[in-house]
Parts: sequence; C-alpha cells; structure tokens
Amino acid sequence: MTAPARSPASPETPASGAASGPADGTFRLAATPAAVWRRARGVLLALAVLATAGIVLAALDPGGRHGRLDPRSADPSGTRAVAALLRDRGVSTRIVTTADAAASAAGPGTTLLVARPDLLGPRARGTIRSAADLSGGRIVLLAPGSTALRDLAPSVHTAGASRTDTPAPGCALPAARTAGRADTGGGLRYTTTGAGAAACYPDGGRPTLLVLPSGTAGGDTVVAGSAAFLLNEDLAREGNASLALHLLGSRPELVWYLPSPAELRDGAGGDTALTDLIPAGWHWALLQLLVAAVLAALWRARRLGPLVTERLPVAIRASEATEGRARLYRRADARERAATVLRAAARERLAALVGVPRSACHDPAVLVPAVSARAAGPDRDAAALLFGLPPASDAALVALADHLDALEREVRSS
Repeated sequence: MTAPARSPASPETPASGAASGPADGTFRLAATPAAVWRRARGVLLALAVLATAGIVLAALDPGGRHGRLDPRSADPSGTRAVAALLRDRGVSTRIVTTADAAASAAGPGTTLLVARPDLLGPRARGTIRSAADLSGGRIVLLAPGSTALRDLAPSVHTAGASRTDTPAPGCALPAARTAGRADTGGGLRYTTTGAGAAACYPDGGRPTLLVLPSGTAGGDTVVAGSAAFLLNEDLAREGNASLALHLLGSRPELVWYLPSPAELRDGAGGDTALTDLIPAGWHWALLQLLVAAVLAALWRARRLGPLVTERLPVAIRASEATEGRARLYRRADARERAATVLRAAARERLAALVGVPRSACHDPAVLVPAVSARAAGPDRDAAALLFGLPPASDAALVALADHLDALEREVRSS
C-alpha cells in the first residue's frame, strides 16, 4: 500500500513494538517483568526502608514514654518516681482520663490530682468542683490559671509569675516545714480570700502553694503554682520528694487525673481550635519554616532563569514520518483507522475553506451542503467521501485519499 497523499492530522505518534490490534489502530509496547521491576524497585526500596525503620524504633522503644506528668512515664518530665515512692508507702495510684471517672473515684480516702487543670472545659471543671465539695478528700491542682481557678477554687486568684525556683516554706504547714525548700517556684503565685488557708513558699510576699479547707469535714484543696517538685528530673532535689509524699500520700488512694483530648471539647458552642493545642513555641517555629520555604523558592526560581529553546538532535522530514506511519497502519491492517484519520483531517481543512466553524466541521448536516456548493465536479459525492463507509481494500483506501485530495483542490480553487 502506498502512503496517502497527505499526512493524517492526528496528534498520536505510533510507537514501535507489538500492536494492540487493528480495532483501534493504536500501538503499545508490551510491559515485560524486567521493565515493571525497574519502574517499581525504587518505590519498593523506599517502603522497605520505612518498614525496617519502624520495626527498629518499635523494638528500641522501652514503652515508658507517656507524656508530661504521667505517673507511667520514666522521662525527665514524667512522674513515675513519685508514684513508685507512694506505692512503697502503701498508696495506690489510679489513672483516669475523664472528669466523670475522676469524680466517681473521689472520696474521703482519696487524693484527686488534676495534672492539667487549664486544659479542662467548663463541664469538666464543674464536675471536678462538685467532687471537691462533696468527696471529703483532698484535691490537688497543679499550676492552675485564672480560668481554672474561677471554677475550681473561686477564692484563689493568680498574682503573676514566680521568680524564685526554690523558696523557703514560710508557713506553719507540717508538710512544708518537714520538707524545707522545694521547687514550688518558677510557676505562678497566688492570693486568696479564703478563711483558714495555709499560704506557703512565698515569693515576693505571694505564696506559690496554698492549702484551703473545703466545705466538707476533712477535705481540702491544694493549689500548687508549679509541678516541678513532682517531676522525675527534680524529685531528688531539695525537699521535693518529702513535699510530694506529704501532699499526695495523706490518703490511701491517689487518683491521677490526666485530661484526655475529649475533655477539651465540652465547651458550649463548639470545639477547641486545633491551633489552641499547639504549644506557643511552635508557632514561631512554623513561621520560621514558612519564611525559609519562601526564601528557598525564590532562590531556586532565580537560578532557573528564562526558558531556553532546546535543539533537537535529529530532524525528521514530514514525508518520512508520513511513510513510517503508513507502514505501521499497513502492517496492522488498519484501513478503517487510516480512513478515519484521513477524513477527519480533510473535514477540518475543508471547514476552514468554506467558512464552517471548527466546532461543526464533523457535522454532516452543516459541512456537506457548504462543501457541495463549492465543489466543481458535478458527480462529486461529498457526503460519501467525508462521512462514508470504511474502505474494503488497500486500493480503495488509496482511492479515498486521492478523491479527498481532489475534493479539497476543487474547493480551494473555486
């Protein structure tokens, strides 16, 4: 079969290799196992490295990382050491994560420690306040701010930050006098209007530790401006261990309340924003990362420079490309596909000549009358040429290409 007179106007470029079949006239390379492996080995290697790293980290993790003020944590900011000392003295420690569980566990023989009172929502604070009023036990609040104090200890108010890490007891409370200096500073100072309150470890005249009697006989509330005296890294300093044992070991059971994320969403009107959970220092870190990313983008953009036209290593003539495509069509016996491409290209060129919009060039009702009015040959059947049946033989395909070319010449010369 000889090549058609004009190059088919098709955006596809046939690829060498095994043909997928004459039905659609397209050709694709068969994927071999070696080619699939070459493409996938990089991804598989990365997944293997990640899996290995995860297994190694899981194997090396001692399981003691639970978070700040967690009695299961052996980290410097954990409190496993004080929990172990209390256990040796017969005080059992029970960890709860909801306000309802903490209130249910509170009683005359318990000490309820609220590790992060500032994280509690209004409903959780109300539940803890009811437990403090009715249980008859001890409630210990670690570094509560003004919002938490408003519900949990209304007679106590914040008085600024403490500037002394280890103040002297400065009060007659037996636990404080026995312990001596302790790490109750470095956090908040307080004032109180409650009657009978023991104000200890003052800094600048303001106490950093308060013990207030509650309405129930035998119960009290401890407000500590700092939790440093409970941490593993500081427990052996000064009188921290003694003070912790006296404050948390006065009852046979210690209920350690670590608020869960669900406790942060009990406010009226909506959820806590995600940004509220990010520590303050991380906001500046994220801002620095953003600035660094912008500067890196600008630096790389300047290095790229303007676009440069690349010279092709080999220039292929249009006639060679046409002949190569014709041979591939002939090898695949794709007469129907070749005829479709020839007719589509002819319709687009004829539409431009007769003034038919490109969007309607493949519509017989629009294109055929316009072409017939311009065709010089009286026996020319434009509809059959442009929208007819596919040729049945190679000779018929060559004849179709010749007739399309003649029709276009007639329209162009009219």
